[in-house]
Amino acid sequence: MDGDVRINPYLAGNFAPVRSEDDFDLKVTGEIPTGLRGALFRIGPNPQFDPKGDYHWFGGDGMVHGFYVEDGKVRYRNRYVRTPKWELEHEHGRHLFGAMGNPMTTDPLAMGNEGGVANTNVLMHAGKLLALEEAHHPFAMDARTLESRGYDRAFKGKVTAHPKIDPKTGEMLWFAYGVGEMPLSAGMSYGRTAPDGTLISRQDFQAPFACMAHDFMVTEHHALFPILPLTASLERAMKGLPPFAWEPDKGAYVGVMRRDADVSTLRWFNAPACYVFHPLNSWEEGDKIYCDVMRYNVAPLFPKADGSAGDKAAARLMRWTFDLAGNSDAIIETPLDDLDGEFPRVDPRVETLKHRHAWYAADPTGAKTVRQGAIAHLDMTTGKRQVYELNGGDQTSEPVFVKRSADAAEGDGWLTAVIWRAAENRSDLAVFEARDIAKGPIGIAEMPRRVPFGFHGNWADL
Repeated sequence: MDGDVRINPYLAGNFAPVRSEDDFDLKVTGEIPTGLRGALFRIGPNPQFDPKGDYHWFGGDGMVHGFYVEDGKVRYRNRYVRTPKWELEHEHGRHLFGAMGNPMTTDPLAMGNEGGVANTNVLMHAGKLLALEEAHHPFAMDARTLESRGYDRAFKGKVTAHPKIDPKTGEMLWFAYGVGEMPLSAGMSYGRTAPDGTLISRQDFQAPFACMAHDFMVTEHHALFPILPLTASLERAMKGLPPFAWEPDKGAYVGVMRRDADVSTLRWFNAPACYVFHPLNSWEEGDKIYCDVMRYNVAPLFPKADGSAGDKAAARLMRWTFDLAGNSDAIIETPLDDLDGEFPRVDPRVETLKHRHAWYAADPTGAKTVRQGAIAHLDMTTGKRQVYELNGGDQTSEPVFVKRSADAAEGDGWLTAVIWRAAENRSDLAVFEARDIAKGPIGIAEMPRRVPFGFHGNWADL
């Protein structure tokens, strides 16, 4: 590896890529419950070639990791998402695209070519396994073989990585940002897809300013679009400055509309400058909407507009309240927890509805990094918090809930997570009783190598 690669923290340790595509039967210790049947899919950035010069963690080629569970046994399979970018670089045998699509650092061979990486989220909808990222079509893969099938064009354009699936109707709601002829623009889209995968609607609108609108919120009847001051600028990128940067003077806005309405009805609420990568869940009660979110005071992982280093930051769980009947457009902020964390999750059967149970990856050290050394469970009814802390520098992925049965109560089931064992430089799939995580895993499937740090995962009942 060249000097740039050695010093880039997102190409070292367990951020470093694993370039082999493997199939393993995993050794199980403890007990993987026989009622746990299906697959945990995880995804993350895994550049197939060493990047030259600038590299951002969000820009690596997507790799899907599948843990297939049946009868107390676990099989593992991983495959690259063979996007057009991956194929072009594979053909030429080297890295071609600039970080985050930066045209100033893109090889002439790649100019005008598709640069999607499909590395941020992976989920099942309408019988398809979809790999998603910030700014391209969803990419379809075979759920059992992880064979790449190509872009799903039914969405009629780009879709960001955080769609929401209504647990009652099966409808998928989604959005996109940077929509329009010019990249890094303030154009956005909002869309709905039927349970069978057909497009119901897609509408375009303009945000207050161009930004990285990483995720959004959905209730039973409303959709909410956070426009937060991690700004996007093509002009800045063409000057050699960061395409995405923290500009708190822009303020923070959230657009609210009914799910079935026209985008012209968007009402913009405001809050002090902050950043949210991931909401936990959202619901409505009468004229009020509640959104529990992991809120940062500043956006981590990104520089300031002048290119200088950004500040370290950690997220904590915060409740945003929107009063649709009130005269004020201010968002009411209420702290919910004092433990740093990320990747919050609920039982998928209560998404868009009021929840009782919440889980997230946590950092009890207060180090303000993306490394998470614990898993937390919050009972919103009792206020009780449980924490399972890892030892020896071990780190956890986003925890993913799996129901015990179709008619089980909310939170009755298992929690799954992929844990990197720092001392051994390899990973395990860990299974917990979801409402008693403090006692530790009830079953572990041991990997012979590591799974690099990634982003999101979801369970599928195959």
